[in-house]
Amino acid sequence: MSQSMPKLIAVTILAGVLGLIGASPAAAFGTQSVPTDLKLDDCTITRTNDLDTVWACPGYKGIPVMVRRAQLRSTLSFGLAATTEKAASQLLPLNYSPSGSIEWRLSNKAGSWKPFATIVHYTRDGTGDEKAGDVLVVTKIEEGATCQIAYVDTKANPNASTLAEQAADAHGFDFDCKAGKPATVGKFGAW
Repeated sequence: MSQSMPKLIAVTILAGVLGLIGASPAAAFGTQSVPTDLKLDDCTITRTNDLDTVWACPGYKGIPVMVRRAQLRSTLSFGLAATTEKAASQLLPLNYSPSGSIEWRLSNKAGSWKPFATIVHYTRDGTGDEKAGDVLVVTKIEEGATCQIAYVDTKANPNASTLAEQAADAHGFDFDCKAGKPATVGKFGAW
């Protein structure tokens, strides 16, 4: 073996290591959660009539949040076109109302931390013939493709928050809002 061979091997190994270091940020990305408050007192009513009421609320870093309550059914939608997104028409069963916060799932996949999904806790008090319920609703956020992608029953699943985050991370980027239907994740008996 010549003296230049060990140098060539060292240079090849160093180039491989540097290549891996350079490739890592593009190949791997992270996710995290950031909560924001959802208080209707901080929102503006944009429409109200006998059938429904719509509020415009502030969201994470100014992202618009639309809250719609129609004949005792509620939903949230997100973005500049929130009222025309599929999520705006995905009303939950009777008397489910969103809680006082929104969990925004953020990803640095594009190089900076941006929301790609939300998780909102909805509750129903169980008055009358209805049973009480608690559900986490996972919604994909993408301009022109904002829709509900998963439901997790918090009473039936002690790890409901983890299940909701896993559903957001697994499907929040590529869920087909036109053809797809929201999945029930884990055990489910809420409705």
